[in-house]
Amino acid sequence: MKLNTLALVHEVLARHVQPGAFCIDATAGKGRDTALLCRLAGPEGTVLSFDIQSDAVRQTRELLTQEDLSARVYQESHVNMGNFAKENSVDAIVFNFGRLPGGDPHIFTHAETSIAAINAGLALLKPGGLMAIALYYGKENGYAERDAILTHVRTLDDRAFSVLSCDWANRKNDPPLPLFIWKG
Repeated sequence: MKLNTLALVHEVLARHVQPGAFCIDATAGKGRDTALLCRLAGPEGTVLSFDIQSDAVRQTRELLTQEDLSARVYQESHVNMGNFAKENSVDAIVFNFGRLPGGDPHIFTHAETSIAAINAGLALLKPGGLMAIALYYGKENGYAERDAILTHVRTLDDRAFSVLSCDWANRKNDPPLPLFIWKG
C-alpha cells in the first residue's frame, strides 16, 4: 500500500467529521474534498466551499450535482470565509495549497493569502475542531509558500492549538505535505 497526502488527509477527516457537522472546503479545486465533506456531514450537515477560479467553482458544482450532494460553493477568496461563518462554529476546514490540478500552472496560492486564510479558519473552528492541509509545492509555485506556512504554524500558541506537521521522509521530488491543526 502506498499512502499519499490526500489519502491521509481524507482518512483523518473521515475519523473527525460526524453527521450534522459544519465544514469548509477552503480551496474547492475539482470538488473532491467538498464532496467528501458532504458525504461525511450528511444531509443534516452544512458544507461551504470557496475558490477564486471560476473553473474550480464550475467543476465543484458539477461533481456535487453528479453525486447528488449539496454544498454552498462560492467564487470567493478563502481569506474571506469569515464573512460566511461565525467564530467557533466550524467542525472541520480543509485546504489544498498549491494549484488547481490540470489548471493553469501559473495560477497558484501564495503565502500571504494562505496564512491569512489559515488564521481566518482557526478563528472559525470550534474547540475540538480540525484543520487539515495538503501543502503542494515545487515546480512553478516554488518553496516560499511551503516555508512560510511551516514557519507560521510553528508559532501558533500551543495552549490553543495542536499542530502535526508530517514529512514523507523516503519520497523523491516534492511530495505534498500533510498538516493537521486541532483547536483546543
